Amino acid sequence: MNITVLAIESSCDDTSAALLRDGVVLSNLMATQKEHNEFGGVVPELASRAHQRNLVRVVDSALKESGISLKEVDVIGYTRGPGLLGSLIVGSSFAKALSLALKKPLVDVNHIQGHLLSIFLKEEGESDREDPKFPFISLLVSGGHTQIIEVQSPLEYKILGGTIDDAAGEALDKCAKLLGLGYPGGPIVDRLAKDGNNRRFNFSKADVKGLDFSFSGVKTSLLYFLRERLRENPNFIEENLNDICASYQYRVVESLLEKLVVASHQRGIGEIALAGGVSANSYLRARVGEIGDREGWRVYLPPLKYTTDNAAMIAIAAYHKYMAGYRAHGNLAPFSRLSME
Repeated sequence: MNITVLAIESSCDDTSAALLRDGVVLSNLMATQKEHNEFGGVVPELASRAHQRNLVRVVDSALKESGISLKEVDVIGYTRGPGLLGSLIVGSSFAKALSLALKKPLVDVNHIQGHLLSIFLKEEGESDREDPKFPFISLLVSGGHTQIIEVQSPLEYKILGGTIDDAAGEALDKCAKLLGLGYPGGPIVDRLAKDGNNRRFNFSKADVKGLDFSFSGVKTSLLYFLRERLRENPNFIEENLNDICASYQYRVVESLLEKLVVASHQRGIGEIALAGGVSANSYLRARVGEIGDREGWRVYLPPLKYTTDNAAMIAIAAYHKYMAGYRAHGNLAPFSRLSME
């Protein structure tokens, strides 16, 4: 078909642009915003201003790296939501203007849909790589979302369960914040946990019915645990840092996987994928492989570079929507909260 998609992702604090041709990634560039580190989290106003500074440069670099000119682009894709509203407005406004200027069709993408379909992204020379068969179950875990989703087709989904409070990524970031490890905290906790004993400390496990999750309790249990131990020993954290990280990460990851196993049994589906930023967690990736061997699953893990927010995943979702005949209206407003439209 030779359908070339230029996609823009600006839902949070990374400005990304990608070129995709029939599911093959030609370029996928990103500008990461460092200005949020000192605040321990993303500051929305700073994020939207940084997108304004970075977007033209990132798109231009993505075009040059791909060897594609603007006139060769067939479709403009962009993230409509969910995310930070100011950041989404910057990206959507740019995409709409580019669509009008080039007279190219516009396709808006749900950020979550992009994560789910990132497992289908291919590099040049990977056309024979095996993809998940529909339906498959995706464990979507990121800083803002934790869900178990049955992916029935590229454009059809059934949400089986989700968090009733905090997301898994938020729980890991909170652990890092309480331990004074910096931001973003999830990768730091993962790195330190590799040298720790994950059964040494026992953090609380939420008892939530069905396929839903709760991570607010494990965060609270860590807070009270540290208060008690620090009263007894002011050096407790630095003396036991690796074991604390390993034990806390163990509780979060095992809570995720327990529900994933139940979902697989209930739906009778053994095609299992991970998606979202936390799918880069080394312990989660290892454990889903181990459980997959026990359960007879076929497990699909996204390449690490496609686990975080990126425009390539928006491009693959835009590609499938375009091929299904969808075209966006230029008056669509971005949305900040989760929607699976």
